[in-house]
Amino acid sequence: MAERTTVTFTEIPLQALTDLVNGWGTLPREGDGRGDAPHRPVSDIAPHLGLPAPVSAALTPEALAHAADRLHPAFSAPDAEACARHLTRLLADSGVRPVVGAEDGGALRAAWSVDDAGHALVATAAIALRQYLAAHGFARIGVCTAGNCADVYLDQSPGGRRRFCSVTCQNRTRVAAFRSRRAGTG
Repeated sequence: MAERTTVTFTEIPLQALTDLVNGWGTLPREGDGRGDAPHRPVSDIAPHLGLPAPVSAALTPEALAHAADRLHPAFSAPDAEACARHLTRLLADSGVRPVVGAEDGGALRAAWSVDDAGHALVATAAIALRQYLAAHGFARIGVCTAGNCADVYLDQSPGGRRRFCSVTCQNRTRVAAFRSRRAGTG
């Protein structure tokens, strides 16, 4: 049995969360034709995950893909209840627990820990997503509605009406709709 080491971390930055799911997730990669393409180097994302250096250094493309595939269903859940159940399961499976530390000057610092370094990536991402959902609600996450795209997004727009992962997908969809309307009227 491998020795377990307690790992303490803070939540993943939101941009790194969506980069992880979109860059290494099976569905997003297959949706836009990258399924058979090699993954980007782990070093492209590892420094941005907020994990301790030894954990980041041990990450593999397979570990990133596994974490991304475990997180994607939270974004594609049919409703808030299903999303909540999925996140609860991810947090319970990882064994994450809160940690409070004291910094110089007496300020308290919130962090999280797991007893198995292999669970740290899913735990940090699930925590960040849980905190985002608690602050903004389930309607502010989703999967891109453009055809042939399964990338996820966190809607941080003022109006809360985002439905595409990027401006590129939004523009492609609008151009396709315009061409379809024009072909029907010509």
